[in-house]
Parts: sequence; C-alpha cells; structure tokens
Amino acid sequence: MHNMLFIGLMSGTSLDGVDVALVEFNSNDSTASGQVRLLNTHFLAYPASLRAQILALQHPTANELETTALMSNTLAKLYAEAVNQLVAKINLKSQQITAIGCHGQTIRHQPQLMDGIGFTLQIGNPALLAELTGITVVADFRSRDIAAGGQGAPLVPAFHQAMFASAQMSRAIINIGGIANITFLKNNNVLGFDSGPGNMLLDAWIKQHQNLDYDANGGWASTGHVIAPLLEAMLADPYFALSPPKSTGRDLFNDHWLSKKISGQHYAAQDVARTLVALTAHTIVDSLQHYCGSVDEVYLCGGGAHNSLLRSSLQTLLTDTRVESTDILGVGVDWLEAIAFAWLAKQTLDKKTANLPEVTGAKGARILGAIYQN
Repeated sequence: MHNMLFIGLMSGTSLDGVDVALVEFNSNDSTASGQVRLLNTHFLAYPASLRAQILALQHPTANELETTALMSNTLAKLYAEAVNQLVAKINLKSQQITAIGCHGQTIRHQPQLMDGIGFTLQIGNPALLAELTGITVVADFRSRDIAAGGQGAPLVPAFHQAMFASAQMSRAIINIGGIANITFLKNNNVLGFDSGPGNMLLDAWIKQHQNLDYDANGGWASTGHVIAPLLEAMLADPYFALSPPKSTGRDLFNDHWLSKKISGQHYAAQDVARTLVALTAHTIVDSLQHYCGSVDEVYLCGGGAHNSLLRSSLQTLLTDTRVESTDILGVGVDWLEAIAFAWLAKQTLDKKTANLPEVTGAKGARILGAIYQN
C-alpha cells in the first residue's frame, strides 16, 4: 500500500486559532512512531472578534441555536482557509490528501449529564469544510464514545500509546492547553484524564487585567506570590477529588468559577495570576501522585509547555522526575494534538477503534467519527 497523506486540525480551549498538521502514514514501517511522519505545519490565528463570539457561546445566550449554526459555518470557512494555505504553500493538490481529521471547536462538554448519557458539542460544519477543500473530512470524534457511556475525552491517549509507550520507562505525557490532560503509559497499560485547568483561567485573567491574550513565559505571574488561602479554596473544588475517568472544560472552569473564589477579597492581580499557575501545577502533580504512582519521565506539550514559570513549578514539585517537552521525543509541542487528529481520522477510515474504555469509561472500544466523503 502506498503512503497516505492526512491533515489534522485542532482548535482547543485556549481559543488562539487552528493548528494544521500535514502527516504522512508509512505502511511499510513496522513501528508506530515510524508510521507517522510530520511533513509540514500551519497556524491560523482566530481574529479577536471571533474569539469573543466563541467565548460568548460557552454559556446560554439569546438566539443561541442560530448563533451557533452561523458560527459553525464561520469556523468551517476559517478551517478551510488554513488547510488551503498549507496545501498551496507546499504545492499539493487536494486530491493528494486522503482526509482531514477535524476536532472542531468545543462549545459545551457535559458528559453523563442527567440520564448518564450527556452530550458534547464541537462545531465547525464538517460538511461545509469538505465542500470548501475538496477533501474528505472526518469529524465528531467524541459523540460515539459518549453514546457508549464514556466521557468522550480525552481521546489523544490512544495516539500517545501508539507513539510514546516504552517497555523500559513509565511515561506521563501532559498536554497543557486551556485544560490540562494527562496520559500515563506503563508497560501495556494506559490511563488518561483531564487534571483540571491548564492555561484557560490565567489567559482570561491576564486579558481582564493586562489586555493580553496570554502570559508569555509566565512573565507577569512571576512578579506575584502564591496566595495560600486562595490556592486552598481552589483545590477544594469537588472535580479534583473525582477519580478517573473524568474530563472537564469551560462549563466548569470559567470566569464565574474564579470570581466566586476571590469574591470579597482584594488580592493583587499578579498574585492571583501566580496562584493560577500554582493551581495548574499542583493539580497535575497531585493527579500523577494519586493515580499514576511512580513516573519515570514527564513530557509536556501544548501551549503551556512554553510557560517557563509553569514548567519550573512542575519541576519543583516533581523533585525526582525530570520534566522535558515532547520535542525531545521528535514531536513538537505545538503540533502533537493536530497530528493526533490526523491519526484518529485514519483509524476511522480504516474501521479501527480509537477510544480507550479504560480512559474514557465507555462500555467498550468503538470506531469514532463521522465521515463526510469527497
């Protein structure tokens, strides 16, 4: 079988834009890591107005059905623009791409709500994306897992297992986007779950106080001090005491959640920022210690991997474990999730299961995704 080209699209809870990864799958290589080769990448930032509109949709609003449908079309056009820009810059034709794996933009995530089969909503109109690119699109990866009683997330641990499992070392792959999620790999066992907020609360806080989209390298937060009572109050949230499988998002960790924690207090803004970094670090490390036990190696990816304050905070708490980035494993920290959704699309087309029931809590392994054929 000849090599196949797939494109992975990822737009996460940080709402910074869409990551595009062009991936080649080599069917002649016997190793999982050798079968997946990153050929090229592209990033298209969200305009500030679009980001604000998506944030508004995280909560009930007037006429939200129509607003969501129209936003889905807008996102499909932006995704198509990003794909077409990547294809053009490397002189490929759309016919050379087997499929696009599109995560979509999460608007709501409420697994197991009410009747035990809740819902999840990622928008981006995959049918329109297929029309605008001329490429088959695979999307809606979470819904089938939720229908089977799972959390629908995280889905990337299956890819982490295929790429990074080691017979000699126990490894934790920690993706720190808006939400932080952990994949723990030991022998043939896999554990994966959302530990809690990643960059999301800090991004919102610095936007409010500095009108910046994010705190580069944790520079602003590093001028503050951890507020011990605030950190303790945050860590008391019931989510952190839940055992995996578990997943979360803006439905829980949002501006309102933070406002309630600091209500009636007069903390310096930079001290709150520093405490939010501590919250992310502590919830990651607490999760590792409670659910993973001994970890030989920790590798970071996602936007939080660039935050030197967060990385040093993690290293301080993980006294006996070296904290590195996935760069040294050969996969860039900014592209791991986009590559994963290219892989998930291939799993779908190959009619192979891609969820891990031990991670999501689903009743069994399922083939994920909906296909919009071209």
